[in-house]
Amino acid sequence: MTAADVDVARVRLEDERAFLERELRQLTQVTRDPTATIGFGKRVGEGTSDAIGRIERVGQADALATKLADVERALEKLDEGSYGICDRCGATIPAERLEARPSSVLCVRCSAGT
Repeated sequence: MTAADVDVARVRLEDERAFLERELRQLTQVTRDPTATIGFGKRVGEGTSDAIGRIERVGQADALATKLADVERALEKLDEGSYGICDRCGATIPAERLEARPSSVLCVRCSAGT
């Protein structure tokens, strides 16, 4: 990778980090009365709908947190000088993969689990 490629990757990763942090803040923000109770009865009611919405938001937050961790690791690798090297096997990650997904820290084979 050239120095220009590294600079472009850093800008893209920092932009993605800022976006993910904003999304996580919004997703985890408490938007209802924390003293209210959620009830589960035989009928689907407002409390059940709220609970299902919370479960969905937790799943979304987990996915965003995982993406954010990947971005943070890729930024660490840029600082270490090991960006573009697979964390698991040490193989070179193709430039095409890094262009498509700058937060890649594993080669295709390792990310597929083979």
